[in-house]
Amino acid sequence: MYEPDHGVDPHSAPLPRSSPARPTRRAVLAAGAGAAASAAWPARATAAGEGPAGGPTLQPDLAPYASYWFPDSLPEGTPGPGIVWRSLREWSPASDPDLAHNTATVPLARRFTPVPPHPGARVGQARISSLVSFGPTSGNPSQGSATADRYALTHWAYIDELVFWGGSSGEGIVLAPNAPVVDAAHRNGVRVLGNVFLPPVAYGGDLRWTHDLVRRDASGRYPIAEQLVRVARTYGFDGWFVNAETDGGDSALASRTRGFLRALRAAGESHGLRVTWYDAMNTTGRVGWQGALNALNQDFFEDRFGTVADGMFVDFRWTARTLAESGALAERLGRSRHELWAAVDTESRGWDADVDWDAIVPRGRDHVVGIGFYRPEWTRDHLTDRSPGAFHRADDRFWTGESLDPARPAPESGWRAPATVVADRSTVAALPFGCSFNTGHGERWYEAGEVTSSAPWSLLGLQDVLPGRRWVVDTDGPRPSVTLDFDAAWRGGSSLLVDGVLTAPVAVGLHATRLPLTRTTVLDLVHARAPGGVPVTVEVGVAVREPAAPGEPVPYAWFGVDGPGSGSGSGWRTGRVDLGTRAGGTAYALAVRITARGTGPVRWRLGALSVHDTAVRRRPAAPSALRVDASAQRGGEASVRLSWGRAPGPIRHHEVYRLLPDGDRRFLGGTCGAALHLPAVTRAGRERAARFEVRAVDELYTLSDPARTTLTWDDPE
Repeated sequence: MYEPDHGVDPHSAPLPRSSPARPTRRAVLAAGAGAAASAAWPARATAAGEGPAGGPTLQPDLAPYASYWFPDSLPEGTPGPGIVWRSLREWSPASDPDLAHNTATVPLARRFTPVPPHPGARVGQARISSLVSFGPTSGNPSQGSATADRYALTHWAYIDELVFWGGSSGEGIVLAPNAPVVDAAHRNGVRVLGNVFLPPVAYGGDLRWTHDLVRRDASGRYPIAEQLVRVARTYGFDGWFVNAETDGGDSALASRTRGFLRALRAAGESHGLRVTWYDAMNTTGRVGWQGALNALNQDFFEDRFGTVADGMFVDFRWTARTLAESGALAERLGRSRHELWAAVDTESRGWDADVDWDAIVPRGRDHVVGIGFYRPEWTRDHLTDRSPGAFHRADDRFWTGESLDPARPAPESGWRAPATVVADRSTVAALPFGCSFNTGHGERWYEAGEVTSSAPWSLLGLQDVLPGRRWVVDTDGPRPSVTLDFDAAWRGGSSLLVDGVLTAPVAVGLHATRLPLTRTTVLDLVHARAPGGVPVTVEVGVAVREPAAPGEPVPYAWFGVDGPGSGSGSGWRTGRVDLGTRAGGTAYALAVRITARGTGPVRWRLGALSVHDTAVRRRPAAPSALRVDASAQRGGEASVRLSWGRAPGPIRHHEVYRLLPDGDRRFLGGTCGAALHLPAVTRAGRERAARFEVRAVDELYTLSDPARTTLTWDDPE
């Protein structure tokens, strides 16, 4: 799949300190970028009617895509194939045909900070902002795609905010994040910001777009600021990253831009929305990247009237001196120094990037500012083998370090892994809680250990809340490999695999929690012995207090899961631990401990765990009114849009299935919302109609009764 660079800030790379500002090879593509992208994202269009020049008018594909706009006026000429030019000023929810597919529904979860496993990880100091391009500006699927080759971010525990990065002068410069990214982030308590990118003139930027953005109406209001708040509230994300890099302005334009930022923040503050400003435009109205918070740009962060932006992404030109001065200035302005993000470019070299870490997050003293990662999806993009397993191994190394254990880091060799610096956070604080170790993509879909779809998939919104500290392993013997594995799963696309020869018991830390324990609380564990592995004894660890200090071991109490015959088979089995003896307390952490009962290698899978009260019995209510909203058929294949009435009560997500003539039930997709596009439904033999059902799924993965509908084939036989 083509991953274009349009949307990339051309001045993003750290420049030699003596070099003048100049674009790098990772420059944003201008108007031609959209055409390049469309070659990889062809619209499946049908001709209908006559176009302006007498040719056919192409009707848009039924596939919904992430939304993008220009503030008001559009570029000259015509857009490239597959690109739609839209004015944000003219947008309304009622006029948005993809609204149901682009709306996130998972609320932002509350987080807590457990005692870190690494003694150098600081609580209450530096946090991380991450600028990620999940796909091209145009043609970025709203809800998922039929490939496992996606950047499925899972290390949310270290991130404070994520910016949905992108934009180009040939497609659109205001981007709203797609719903699966927001749903996955919110489940982990991470805010997601849309992106406003005003590109440099050299890459198609037009100063009129800046004027459009900050224009006031006759009543003195900022219409585009109000539209941005409306979009964020309607789509369900958390604010905007504003990056004004189009040069040629003056102090009057800078003043209006500051007024726009203030209006944007004021309109969104009561709704929990945030604004982050990128260090580019100065108070002169000209673009001049400072690599600092200083007198030339501080008014976009905090002026004499108060807060203008909630944070600032400090350009890559920073030095140890400018960051120290920036942090000190922030505090003099009455702000936290950790509301500044020092840009770290990982787009081209990842963990081999040359970074002066001591200027940002020194080991022996307080952190100076926060970390701003630019394009950490390098962990996927640089790989030759882009299978899910290979990606997650690389991503774990990026976030945890070469040791792959935040409690036992390897000697530092240039890369300062976030897990060794930043305290992880968790959202696991209420019952019921379930995790099937689903990363949001996979090569097959599993239910109860059986394959219900053999097609690869990417549905980030279905991702579980995964263990935040991966992987803390305690053993007196050799450390086994602990990975998220995609060769088998209990539910979703992946499971946790422990692989290696064990000469002593091995404890694997899982979730940091704040779970209340009652007389009826139980923990269920679904596990299996993989082929080629010796039998094992399995125990569950539950900590009813926290470690005394960062880096200290977690004080687990251990409970046997099964009797002496445990692990003698290779199939999935469920064990239960009664936690009622700890009633009135709190579970602060969960772990598993396995002991080999043989001399060969261990290959043990953890498919799911859940903690819940047996006294609370419920099944999710069924969705209602499943219907086909639109379809396009050709040659025994259909593109279909489905929608339904959301199931009442607490649910995790909805899953859509195909009921085949032979009685098989095939997984087609899932969403946290109440609408789903099916890109390619193939007719099964001579069936007269394709049959669909949708079920609600709760936090323990219990399925509701189905809602059903059919699609009649155009030429029934």
